[in-house]
Amino acid sequence: MRKLVVFNAVTLDGYFTGENGDISWAHTNPEDAEWNDFVAGNASGDGLLLFGRITYELMVSYWPTPLAAENDPVVAERINNLAKIVFSRTLDEVSWQNTGLVKSNLVTEVQKLKNESGSDMTILGSGTIVSQLAAAGLIDEYQIVVAPIVLGRGRTMFAGLPGKLPLKLAESRTFTNGNVFLRYKPG
Repeated sequence: MRKLVVFNAVTLDGYFTGENGDISWAHTNPEDAEWNDFVAGNASGDGLLLFGRITYELMVSYWPTPLAAENDPVVAERINNLAKIVFSRTLDEVSWQNTGLVKSNLVTEVQKLKNESGSDMTILGSGTIVSQLAAAGLIDEYQIVVAPIVLGRGRTMFAGLPGKLPLKLAESRTFTNGNVFLRYKPG
């Protein structure tokens, strides 16, 4: 059975996007060699990436570009080559290489994917998907990077969650750029 992991950055006040979907805050920390190695290490794995429409549109506007290949060559190469699925009721097609589109029931489709053999799956961004799959009990691990910034307004990735979601801390790690990595499992 495949494992489903969420990997997202949040602000100190708990937002994973600022107003109007802004995520520029997630890329403003000072350079940190250990952090860069951590990011490159995360990008080196196999697996299946899951996105909602908004995250897909954001990702496809950057990662397949020459700018991404120049700025983040290791991450760009991996993310462009990994298999990806976009869950959307409004998109009619996807253009990013190795990307499929699923328009049917999110929870049912993810449960099918989890029951298949294969590499683990990772959700990036996609707060609406995170909250729906968390409510359905389908997420096996939450990997959260807390960035040292407060926005005051924004959107949490758990908006719409119908109740509490108890978690157990499995790992924590701090970086000199101020980021804190937290890994939680459902508890």
